[in-house]
Amino acid sequence: MTIFGKTKIGCIILASAIMTNVAISKSKQIEVQGHRGARSVLPENSLPALRHALELNVDTLEFDMGVTKDGVVVVVHDQKVNPVICQYQDGTPVSQELWIHELTLAQVKAFDCGSKLNPRFPLQTTVPGTQIPSLAEVFDMVTQSDLPQAKTVLFNIETKSDPDKPHAQPEPEEFVKAVLKVVNDYDLADRVCLQSFDHRTLIAAHKQAPNMLRAALFRHIPDDWVQATLAAKADIVSPYFKLIDKGDVTAIHKAGLRVIPWTANTNEEWEQLVDLGVDGIITDDPEPLLEKLGRR
Repeated sequence: MTIFGKTKIGCIILASAIMTNVAISKSKQIEVQGHRGARSVLPENSLPALRHALELNVDTLEFDMGVTKDGVVVVVHDQKVNPVICQYQDGTPVSQELWIHELTLAQVKAFDCGSKLNPRFPLQTTVPGTQIPSLAEVFDMVTQSDLPQAKTVLFNIETKSDPDKPHAQPEPEEFVKAVLKVVNDYDLADRVCLQSFDHRTLIAAHKQAPNMLRAALFRHIPDDWVQATLAAKADIVSPYFKLIDKGDVTAIHKAGLRVIPWTANTNEEWEQLVDLGVDGIITDDPEPLLEKLGRR
């Protein structure tokens, strides 16, 4: 059987090719964010992991921030020194509960967070002696890099803040003020997005730097994605990737907001998110995602 001079199978192949090209075109627009740098392969939130993500040409370096006792913004996920991935520089285990905000920068630098393999990522390469970096050290690494991507890479930086643990971080206004000082010292305000589960810090950022992008992180489904995000003075909805569906994405886009879920690490998960039409994907393993999107 022929259809307008072409075989049916030929039309099926042509349609399939068109759909594939549309999918590839759609997926190429997705912003790839290296979660904690690229923690599937290198110690999380470390200079080596962030440098590796930069070398991969990710669009955005995603990482977390705390503030030391002496007011230095440092790049670390856990509000306490994590004994699973950190030890003292001399190899002594971390046996006490040590809050980052109750330690000076010098005390924070006493830990080696690169010698111990993260059990969640068995293919990770350890980097003995790796210290917890300051935010300034990360910005130094990027701004002094000769890599082309260093001139355009974005930063999605999270204030690790918990309202139930007021001793674990500065007050929201002070936290944001400390972060913005470093950002402005490096003239990077137009390349930074501030994200948080503690939406108080986003509201503080809106007051202090209204033009800076802000992303509202969500662990649970709110009553209304759009209203919850607008109440947080945010521009981006950033949920755990399993929480959203296509209807949610459509409604969020209709409100003029973007959707960047966290943290998807498998081919199946990436395909689902591409199909939903998200604007970006935060992943621990950016290299295969970039390959899948035809960008490597």
